[in-house]
Amino acid sequence: MSRGLVTASIMAATVMHALDMTIINVALPHMQGTLLATQDQISWVLTSYVVASAIMTPPTGILAARLGRKRFFQWSVAGFIAASMLCGMATSLGELVFYRILQGATGAALIPVSQAILLDTYPRERHAQAMAMWGVGVMVGPILGPTVGGYITELWDWRWIFFINLPVGIVAMLGIAASVPETPRDPHRKFDLTGFVLLTLGVGALQLMLDRGEVEGWFESTEIVIEATLAGLCFYGFVVHSATVEKPFLDLALLRDRNFAIGVLLIFLINLMMLATLALLPAFLQSLLGYPIIETGFMMMPRGLGTMAAMLLVGRISGLIDARLIVTVGLLLTSFSMWEMSRFNMDVDEHAIIVTGALQGFGMGLIFSPLSAMTFSTLMPQLRTDGAAVFSLMRNIGSSIGVSVMTALLSQGRQLHRSHLVEHVTPFSPVMKDGSETFALDTLAGLARLSAEISRQADFLAYLGDFYILMLVPLIPLPLILILKPQSYARRA
Repeated sequence: MSRGLVTASIMAATVMHALDMTIINVALPHMQGTLLATQDQISWVLTSYVVASAIMTPPTGILAARLGRKRFFQWSVAGFIAASMLCGMATSLGELVFYRILQGATGAALIPVSQAILLDTYPRERHAQAMAMWGVGVMVGPILGPTVGGYITELWDWRWIFFINLPVGIVAMLGIAASVPETPRDPHRKFDLTGFVLLTLGVGALQLMLDRGEVEGWFESTEIVIEATLAGLCFYGFVVHSATVEKPFLDLALLRDRNFAIGVLLIFLINLMMLATLALLPAFLQSLLGYPIIETGFMMMPRGLGTMAAMLLVGRISGLIDARLIVTVGLLLTSFSMWEMSRFNMDVDEHAIIVTGALQGFGMGLIFSPLSAMTFSTLMPQLRTDGAAVFSLMRNIGSSIGVSVMTALLSQGRQLHRSHLVEHVTPFSPVMKDGSETFALDTLAGLARLSAEISRQADFLAYLGDFYILMLVPLIPLPLILILKPQSYARRA
């Protein structure tokens, strides 16, 4: 078995899936025009993928056990390619949403199974290096997604965002067939249908609540109340059921492993911040600073390059430095970059945006690989596929919660800052005297310009408020780092 070929094949599938998490974000307005959809309707193109992927992530372990991990992985790649082609050929919004559900469901296994395969391919002392290589696809994919999506959409058409998966997927399938070994099948492994249904309904309801909460007005909406209640009841039922049944859907031995339990909590908290930043920044650059779509994508590229550089560095120093120290430095750098962003002003230049983005990406790159390695370092090999599914699920839920919460806070911040600014706008205030011609209160044009400027300033302050909150998030997990058991790679090498 060639480890290099296994790694390359796994990376191709991982990058393909990771890119699709964010690649369509910048293309949504183009899809909306082509498919004659409203803003609310086109959001289902994102929601359907996220919900389907979240629902199908937990059963990854049992499906891989019953079908054989290699066979299941190949079917997942093939299904993802087919669904991508159908998405590109969709002629209506209904078709596209249905095909995105298929794409999310078939692609759900790609991240956790690829992680489990790499952990089994490399010896324990090289897990950090393996996770560094794998993490390049998982972390850099979503970061570069808007850049790639904007470039493809601008030069060709949004449909090519999906068609591009065909050559990548074929390369991945050929490499997997030639290099990845099959695992023994366990066709008699019991399937806990009750646990699966409870977890599926809970995850699905939670994802719908998070994705539609801002649009529907959160708990002022009956839909959101129903989804929140259903999610709470189902998660409670799942916990009670898992604690009392003989063979639960997810093996509770996972949570008895200290490193795994803490690692899952840490990745949840970290992803609260990462995807929220990626969701906020494109709109910040385009709507407030006036950058066009392609330039916005390129302005975000240093973040991905910083992540890649950090992961390559981690692969080299993992045997020399305590992994807990590397993660701590990454958290502090990430927090510092968000603090710098919270101090932006309306005249912020490209240099500041690029530097803070690269620094933040570098910090995230220092976190992910050693944290992944420590999370699985003490887990029994037979639990790795199940563990990878839970790890991936908590990453996704953390991302969804982070995006939803920060979007809601952004909306509230806009209203709060606008009302505060309006209170200080009088004919006698200095800004009105200096801009008496531009903001003439006795003309409709002047009032319109004044209202637009107040909205712009309120939006800017709201974004800065979100950046400040996101600065605090990486500091929360710092005490938990000390509880993790470190890996002594240097002694094992």
